[in-house]
Amino acid sequence: MAAPLSETLERFSEILADVVAHRAVAMLTGDCARSPLMSHGAVEATSSEMASLARLVDVGRPWYGEAVVGGTARPVLAVASAPSGSAGALLAVLPEDGVAPTRAEQEVAQQLWDLATLHVVDLLTEAVPVHMAENWAAASARSKAVAELTDAHATTLTTLLVTLRSKSLDDAAARRTAIEVAVSALIELRSALDQDRATSEETAGEAFARLADTLGLLTRYSDVALDLTGPEAAQRSLPADVANAARATVRDAVVIMLEQGGVSRIRVTWNVEDTRLRVSVRDNGAGTLAADALPVLRLSDRLRALNGALEFDSPPDWGTTVTASLPLTPPEVPDANPLSSLNPREIDVLEQLSQGRRNRQIAAHLHISEHTVKFHVANILSKLEVTSRGEAAAVARAAGLPARVSLVRLPGDTRPGQHAI
Repeated sequence: MAAPLSETLERFSEILADVVAHRAVAMLTGDCARSPLMSHGAVEATSSEMASLARLVDVGRPWYGEAVVGGTARPVLAVASAPSGSAGALLAVLPEDGVAPTRAEQEVAQQLWDLATLHVVDLLTEAVPVHMAENWAAASARSKAVAELTDAHATTLTTLLVTLRSKSLDDAAARRTAIEVAVSALIELRSALDQDRATSEETAGEAFARLADTLGLLTRYSDVALDLTGPEAAQRSLPADVANAARATVRDAVVIMLEQGGVSRIRVTWNVEDTRLRVSVRDNGAGTLAADALPVLRLSDRLRALNGALEFDSPPDWGTTVTASLPLTPPEVPDANPLSSLNPREIDVLEQLSQGRRNRQIAAHLHISEHTVKFHVANILSKLEVTSRGEAAAVARAAGLPARVSLVRLPGDTRPGQHAI
């Protein structure tokens, strides 16, 4: 229970060895965005393997059977725990060959894991918010990438369905075309990362041409006529984020219109203004698409991340029009964490300062000199743009620092009544 987070699994394995002899252990936790998967021992598990194993295990009930871990099907003891305030944690134990744990040993492993999970949750709760900013940013980037890949995948599947359902193609031609669509999608997917790394902007003409290729595949063998009007300022440079968002918005709007049926013509227009890119998608359908439909709300959410806006109009019998407006300058994102300008040692000093410690006490706790503490305090006041220690402490508390007040009384601390919060 005294182990830091990075050593928890290793120490747990040492103790568990007295109960269940094993070759390796792995854990998957939903409470840590930065390192949800950890392995220790001769075999390393993957996230997908642990996720598959999690579907077989109930919280509080040990499971023993064969599962794929480390790329090979093998006997596995799995236990899951989800204490209050936790997203849950799964432990996979790979017993020594030929050694199956008894039911009693499985129960002990479950109880030990319940204790370890409580310890992990406690450690994560105490994490200083400023230290988690990098994790949140990484999670946000992953979420954005997953959403974009999901949209591209949906477009490819829709194109395949349109091709295979086409009445103008015989079976052999439909199969050849479907293969062509799938190969093109795979090539685009594999080259997407290189394209993103190679450029941070592209011309409006290039961006629209890429969109036209995608829409051409999407409607190639459908009964829908596509009317494309590209930007007049074709050589105007667009930020990559804006170009990608515009293409994705048009692509998804076209998919939505195709799915509602009764559409024979779709018109797409791009117009590059001085400060904004405006794109419009209009069909000649029945105009029955609701503004609060989930696919429409997803379009709006994507644009909002870039300070863009979505206009939606769907009058009955007059078709649907979707208009997106995207600023060509990146949105100014204020730093939401006032402590991000501080280095780790200044964070340590501020944490002590916010608990009312004096310089001598801070120096004793951090094992540094009082002169060094004064130097750090001066830097903290300057970076936070405050004039007193009290104001700095108020900023720290507003940002969630400290996560928990210490129960340990430092030398010279005679103030009564301190307690955990």
